[in-house]
Amino acid sequence: MQTDKMPDILTLSQACEILNCHPNTLRNWENKGLIECIRFGSRKDRRFKKSEILKLLKK
Repeated sequence: MQTDKMPDILTLSQACEILNCHPNTLRNWENKGLIECIRFGSRKDRRFKKSEILKLLKK
């Protein structure tokens, strides 16, 4: 996925596709504070900012 076509807010699966990682890996990174996420809804679903994903890719 090209960065200019990425939505500003990504689902867990979209972020995993870009980072080429398993969803549990991304959840662990968020729990450890390596990446920030937005939680919403009664299920507390994770959403990730495009800027956070790009910052992680540059590391």
